[in-house]
Amino acid sequence: MTSELPSDPLSLLLGVLDLQESGARTSADIFVGASHPMPGGRVFGGQVLGQSVVAAARTLGEDRHPHSLHGYFLRPGDVTKPITFAVSRIHDGRSFARRGIQAYQDGVPIFSAIASFQDDDPGFEHQLPMPDVPSPEDLPDPAETPADPLSRRLLRLNPIEVRHTTSDIWLAVDEPSPRQAVWTRVRGPLGDDPMRHRAALAYLSDFTIQDTVLRAAGVPWSTPGMKTASLDHAIWWHRPARADEWLLYVQESPSAQGGRGLALGRLYRRDGALVASVAQEFMARVPGAS
Repeated sequence: MTSELPSDPLSLLLGVLDLQESGARTSADIFVGASHPMPGGRVFGGQVLGQSVVAAARTLGEDRHPHSLHGYFLRPGDVTKPITFAVSRIHDGRSFARRGIQAYQDGVPIFSAIASFQDDDPGFEHQLPMPDVPSPEDLPDPAETPADPLSRRLLRLNPIEVRHTTSDIWLAVDEPSPRQAVWTRVRGPLGDDPMRHRAALAYLSDFTIQDTVLRAAGVPWSTPGMKTASLDHAIWWHRPARADEWLLYVQESPSAQGGRGLALGRLYRRDGALVASVAQEFMARVPGAS
């Protein structure tokens, strides 16, 4: 594949989540996936997260669902090259199962994770309440609002749709703050496979969560010479959700230091149910910044 912008984001998303099983005989289960194009030619981290969920789930029965994944981004991926996923069957218990996932390009690891799966079990429940924010229908579509033409095109062709409850930070930061909330969903119907929605939720969880680190510093994404990278990512699935329906992504950055910032997020269904929690450490280096 090339690094040209996608013309049909949803079909490309579905394509990258459709991993092929390798016939190689090793101690691990091997799957191979493609990448969808990205403007800079680097693999989108959320894509590898979603593909890792799919790869690990393919080694388990349908009665077990992922409840957590913890991973490290080791090297930038190249969208023009296939990605090999090696899944190790670490543990299979009566209620839980763990899988190790290593993603490779040219024999070199680019991502490493452990995912945990669980049966549907009863237990006590509580959650933090969803904040009161404007509905997505009452908010502007950043792909249609006045901005530079390239940003509008990138947003229209992104498989992830967003609505900011406050101003976005693509070109400027109106008011620095370590908090934000965005409505988000996959741009089109995904069908009814619950595992596909869990994988897509992991995919979209990597988009906008870094904003809080930059927003707190008053630094927009368009800052010349800025270098950024996701260092690690964790997601906990709490309750079922459709990734193709609007979800409120509440985000905050409790700390930034040493060129790194920590971002935390909570994803809610429109009925107020907390469906997932996310954590990521993010590297951001700005020329001349102390």
